[in-house]
Amino acid sequence: MQKTTLENGIKIVTEFIPYVRSATVGFWFKVGSQDEADEQLGISHMIEHMMFKGTTSRSAREIAETIDATGGQLNAYTEKEYTCYYGKVPDEHFSLLIEVLADMLLNSAFADQELEKEKSVILEEIRMYEDSPEDLVHEGLLESLLKPHPVSRGILGTRETVRSLQREDLLTYYAQHYVPSNLIVAVVGNIEHGQVVECVARHFSHWRGQRLQKHSNSRPRGCGQYFRIKDTEQAHICLGVPGFSRKDEDKYALHVLDTALGGGMSSRLFQTLREERGLVYSTFSYHTCYEEVGTMAVYAGTSPKNTSQVIKLLREECRRVAEEGLRPEELMRAKEQLKGSVLLELESMGTRMSRLAKAELYNERLLTPQELIAEIDAVGLGDVQRVAHRLFAEKPFSLAVVGPIPKKELMEKAAFEIA
Repeated sequence: MQKTTLENGIKIVTEFIPYVRSATVGFWFKVGSQDEADEQLGISHMIEHMMFKGTTSRSAREIAETIDATGGQLNAYTEKEYTCYYGKVPDEHFSLLIEVLADMLLNSAFADQELEKEKSVILEEIRMYEDSPEDLVHEGLLESLLKPHPVSRGILGTRETVRSLQREDLLTYYAQHYVPSNLIVAVVGNIEHGQVVECVARHFSHWRGQRLQKHSNSRPRGCGQYFRIKDTEQAHICLGVPGFSRKDEDKYALHVLDTALGGGMSSRLFQTLREERGLVYSTFSYHTCYEEVGTMAVYAGTSPKNTSQVIKLLREECRRVAEEGLRPEELMRAKEQLKGSVLLELESMGTRMSRLAKAELYNERLLTPQELIAEIDAVGLGDVQRVAHRLFAEKPFSLAVVGPIPKKELMEKAAFEIA
C-alpha cells in the first residue's frame, strides 16, 4: 500500500497488483446520512443520484455510454458515515475513468428538471423499501437501539423531505461536505502509484474548500421496540443490543462470536431454529461497527403462529453463549470459517479497494492479511465469553417485528420484557 496527500488535502491510497488487467477506483467522501439536519433527510443520497444526471459538458447518457464503451462499470452508494463513487475498467482506460469521475464530482449541473425526475425515482425507491419487510425490521431495530444518534436514521429520507429538497439545498450541502479534505481516492489494480497521483492531481489539484466542523453526536438510548403490522406470510423478527464502535479492542472477538452464533449453516441459530426445530428458513446474526457506536443483532423469519417461540429461542441462545461461552470445537470452527472468508474476499479487487479506503477514512492502520489472521487466531474462549457477557448479560434487548401480528397480541404471546 502506498499513500500520498495532495496539497489541497485529498488522500490517495493505492495497491499495485500487476497480475490483473483492471483498475478498481473508489472516491470516498466522509459524508453520509448522519450529517443531515432533520429537514433535509435524504439529501446525501439525493446528491449521489444527481452526480449521474449530467455535467456542464456531458449528459447523463454520455456518462453511461463513455464507461459502457470500455466494458467497465460505474456506480455509487450512500451510507450513514460516507458516500462512495466507484468504478472498474480495463487498466488501459484508467485515465478515462478518473476523467469521468472528476467531471461528475466537480461539474455536475444539478439541473432542476433532472432533480424533479430524480425525486420521483427516489420516491419509488422508498416505496420498494416499504415493500421489503426484512429491510424494515433491520432499520426498525437500528432506530430502536441507536436513536437519537444520527446513524439511527434511514439513508433514503422521507417522502416529505425528499419532495421538499431544492437545487439550492443540494448546492449548499455539496459546498459544505464535498471538499478536498473529506475525500479519499483508493485505487487497486495494474496501475502504478505515481500514475494515480499524477492523474488525480491533474483533475483535482485546483479544487479548494474547507471541511465543515461537525458537532458532537447524541448518545443512543440503547433500548426500544419497533412493531409494524404488515400483511406478509412471515413475521420478521430482530432482537438486538448496543454493540461496539470500530475503535473497540474487542472487535475481533466480536467477529468470532457473530460467526459462531449466526454466521452459517453450522451456527447455533441455524442448527437450533432450522435444523432441530424446523421453525425458520432464514436465520442469522450480524453486527455493525460505526465510528462511535455499534449494534449486535439476531434475525429470524417465521410463521406468525411461531413468533413468540422464536423470540424466546433467539433470546435464549444469546443468553446461553454469555453464560456458558463456546465449546472449543465451536471456537475453532468459527475462527477457521472467518479466516477463510477473509482470504476469499481478498480475491475481490473491490474488497481490497474498500479496505484501503476505510482504513484511511477511519484513521486506522491497514492490517496485512497475515496480521488480520493473527488477530483472529489470538481470540480465545475467554475473549468470546467476555464479549458475549458485555453484549447479552449487561444490556436489555430491543425487539423489532414486522408482520401480520398486532403489537398487543405479540407482547402477550412472547411475554417479552424489554429489560
